[in-house]
Amino acid sequence: MPVRIAFDIPHTPVGGGRIRAGMCALCITVLLALAGCATMPPPPLGNDTPAVWQNAPADMNAPAPDLRGWWKAFNDPALDRLVDAALAANLTVAQAGYRVAAARRLADHRNDEFLPQLGAHTFAEPVPDSSASYFQAGFDAKWEFGLFGRVQARSNLVYGELGMTEADAQAARVSVVAEVARAYMELRGAQQRLALLQQLAAGADEKVNLMQTRLRLRLGSANDLARAQVEQAAAQAALVDPQLAMVSSQWKLAVLLGKTEPDASLVEAGELPDLGELRVASVPADLLRTRPEIRRAEAEVLKAAGALGLARAELYPRIGFGGSLTYSARVIGHTRLADADGIVTLGPVIDIPLFDWGMRRATADARDAELSAALLAYRQAVIEGIAEAEDAMATLEHQRDRIAVLDRGLAGVEQGEATFDTLHALGLADGLDGVSATAALAQARIEVAQAEQARNLAFIALYKALGGAPLPSQQAAD
Repeated sequence: MPVRIAFDIPHTPVGGGRIRAGMCALCITVLLALAGCATMPPPPLGNDTPAVWQNAPADMNAPAPDLRGWWKAFNDPALDRLVDAALAANLTVAQAGYRVAAARRLADHRNDEFLPQLGAHTFAEPVPDSSASYFQAGFDAKWEFGLFGRVQARSNLVYGELGMTEADAQAARVSVVAEVARAYMELRGAQQRLALLQQLAAGADEKVNLMQTRLRLRLGSANDLARAQVEQAAAQAALVDPQLAMVSSQWKLAVLLGKTEPDASLVEAGELPDLGELRVASVPADLLRTRPEIRRAEAEVLKAAGALGLARAELYPRIGFGGSLTYSARVIGHTRLADADGIVTLGPVIDIPLFDWGMRRATADARDAELSAALLAYRQAVIEGIAEAEDAMATLEHQRDRIAVLDRGLAGVEQGEATFDTLHALGLADGLDGVSATAALAQARIEVAQAEQARNLAFIALYKALGGAPLPSQQAAD
């Protein structure tokens, strides 16, 4: 078991004895001279981010990212309303806020243990020969000075924990904003896709009717009618996927808004928001300030440094000043009290650890290894943040190119439909040609809509990777 020696040097009764001032002064002077040896400052983190993005757009006039209100680039009032409502009512964000409040409360009192402490006590105690029993009451005071880096280490530990909770709270806001925007895009995309698929289904129904008419007039075959009926069934079945997507998105939004039922205002179909030609320019250094995962890893390093500082401080004595005031009163028995019923003691207190089988040294070594792991975790968080942002930016640019290609194809299909209208007016095209032209146009529009939805989701993923979301103060100000 650990061996420790605690000195009360000296507790001097009021009215009796003399303090050995020379010995006390010498001991305290030597210990104070060693007090700074265990100070553990946080290690430097460095900056591993590259100078520029690898997948940034070539347009140097692109605006810097609006990390605090990026979803407003969609120019959709309904989306803005949903984001504001989610930030105000989301239960995960609210939980994180309470955890931050708790951590801040503890941080405000991080070094109270190194301030003078006062306590009261009462107890009854018999004399050794059981001839009497006395009731004792009094006060104990102690003031530990927090030397050998204990104060700074304690601050690092508490502020590290606070930083972690604040990073978690910001991560919750980032996630909620991104998930609300994602669910909203999926909802509007599903509604738009459903409307276009309904056009395809109506065209398939018309085609079946035309094939039935042709079969009655002996202008078509039963096989042609069967193929048309298969296309009709497939068109009807295709309506299920967007309908399910709409229900799923509405419930996702309900959960994000802290509600037990979907928002009725979202049942009515709406248009998929359009980003237009918006481009984004930024530098990787922004990640170190905005990405919650990196901020949390930074706070974990500070917390690990604090834990190491406290472990190293335990290798040195605890030095403080203490005193007590005790009053005794006889309860039963015949033994008389001393001349005074009350006694006051005060003096320096030194707690020196001598031998504990290496437990304190092993604890310090373990905390040192944990600090090294925290530093590597910070570097890993930076690398992962860069990779996620690069991937999202590359996806955004490729989806933009994909839309450009599909738009050209859509223009060609629209020209083909215009040509059909001309031929039909001249009596050179029949109803089946019209159905085919309409189906081709609807299918082309579906592909464009899906590409636009994918681009919007890539835009959302990019700002989630960058850590975009309102800060708590800005949210409250709004």
